[in-house]
Amino acid sequence: MIIDAHAHVNAPPELYAYQAALMSSRGAHGRGTAGVGDAALKEWGERTLATMDSVGTDLQLISPRPFHCGHSMRPSKAVHWWTSAVNDVIARQAALFPGRLAGVAGLPQAYGERAEDWVDALDEAVTQLGMVGCVLNPDPSEGSGHVPPLGDPFWYPLYEKLVELDVPALIHSGSCLNDRETYSEHFVTEESIAILTLLNSEVFLRYPTLKIIVAHGGGSVPYQIGRWRAARAHPKLREGHVLKDESFDESLRRLWFDTVLHNPASLELLIKTVGADRCLFGTEKPGSGSALDPVTGHDFDDIRPVVEGFDFLDEAEKSAILAGNAQSLFRLPVTVR
Repeated sequence: MIIDAHAHVNAPPELYAYQAALMSSRGAHGRGTAGVGDAALKEWGERTLATMDSVGTDLQLISPRPFHCGHSMRPSKAVHWWTSAVNDVIARQAALFPGRLAGVAGLPQAYGERAEDWVDALDEAVTQLGMVGCVLNPDPSEGSGHVPPLGDPFWYPLYEKLVELDVPALIHSGSCLNDRETYSEHFVTEESIAILTLLNSEVFLRYPTLKIIVAHGGGSVPYQIGRWRAARAHPKLREGHVLKDESFDESLRRLWFDTVLHNPASLELLIKTVGADRCLFGTEKPGSGSALDPVTGHDFDDIRPVVEGFDFLDEAEKSAILAGNAQSLFRLPVTVR
């Protein structure tokens, strides 16, 4: 069994035309409908399955495409309408392919709103649409303003709902309006900030069962871990730190990480740093990594052969990364194709 825990929905153009209409009218014409039929969802879902079959993936967890989240869109009601439409499409497409696709919800994180304004949408996605988790954007301003860091009490209502529902959140930023960063650079920045602010806060003392996955291998943190290890051990810097009785490595294992790293050496570093039991197989395929690597002859996002080829992992550890960890974390039913 191979479970890809980080992938995004393939949806027909009608869905994105609906978003364009909301953005251009600023919601003045009302909510309207996306008008995406089952036949189109099936056609685009079959494209996803063809990609999955080409690399031997059994199940993909599909979420909204980050650059289409539109969290900085105005007015905020348009963000809620749009997110609801996307979640509906994901849930319907997953229902068309049971055992092959499962939905991970977007949240209507309109910039300027409070986290408590998003909890009802999370509850609906899980309890009514059958979603198995959500994507959490740590920067709903999309690079254009200030948002409290993830360790701030601003986020507590959302964490409480995640704990109540017992579903994980995947930390994944959206688009980026800051000219100093590209879209992909914003991912790495926000993932790094997310880890360091969460592990420098009371979040996991308040919510010890909170399930947080950090996308793309944890941003820069594994690569820069020596700095954070030193800071945690430093006699002056560690004073007053809420997790000062833990090493940084111990705190890091409060989180989970996906394998969406398109470089074997980087993935090896991640697994050796956080442990095989904290890594979830993910590819984000098809996506920006769907390009042929001339060295391996595989696409950069064909990550399964990389995991299977690591001789420092035993078969149980490989199986955990490729399926078992996601199955347990997302509480997925055991299915065999």
